[in-house]
Amino acid sequence: MAENRASRVTEGIPCWVDAQLPDLEAGKRFYGELFGWSYEDWYRGSVRALKDGEPVAALAHKADGRMPTVWTVYFATPAAEVLARRVRETGGQVVAVPMPMGELGTVALAADPEGAVFGIWEPGTHTGFGLRHAPGSFVWAELYARDTAGANDFYGGLFHDALFGPDAEPDFGRAPVTDVFAAEMPPHFLAHFRVEDCERALAEVNRLGGRVQAGPFATSYGTVGVVADDQGASFAVLER
Repeated sequence: MAENRASRVTEGIPCWVDAQLPDLEAGKRFYGELFGWSYEDWYRGSVRALKDGEPVAALAHKADGRMPTVWTVYFATPAAEVLARRVRETGGQVVAVPMPMGELGTVALAADPEGAVFGIWEPGTHTGFGLRHAPGSFVWAELYARDTAGANDFYGGLFHDALFGPDAEPDFGRAPVTDVFAAEMPPHFLAHFRVEDCERALAEVNRLGGRVQAGPFATSYGTVGVVADDQGASFAVLER
């Protein structure tokens, strides 16, 4: 994945996902059985999940119980400080300022004008997904928003080439919250992982102690089921 080095990165491509969990070992069991992931020790007690030997996600222990149990989608950038400034200038917020993760890269958290949180990743030695679009790996990020036109304006301004450029093939869509969730659900990103059979994956989520929140239902990008793991972190499985 040398093409994803910071000097050559296309800003706005979803490049990584991670989950903050109360029980890291339980998370390793859940996702290992669901997606066939193996693990290697990674940064400051977290683990990097591997599929077919390639990095696909990270799982970390949530040290502060007040923090949400969530999956976060990270967008690539060649310059985290610059992108964070542009987020502020266009009506968003910087939740966690850019910070280096050793030689791996620089990370920040931001929120769009409606409050949906996303990550910013400036690659160093860690360039992002080693595998995507294959079963057991990231395939899509959906933003559930109240104002999809406003979301298109905001993200289109930040990530124009990745979303709307002539060679764009974005793994990122926008939909109204009420398409899937109750109206009171706050805007948020939902990471999608590819599966070969959506209904079978939903049954496996139930078997492992998770919960099916919606689906399966048809979308323009495949058949989707929205679920939560056995600790409450929401994500989606996608058959395409």
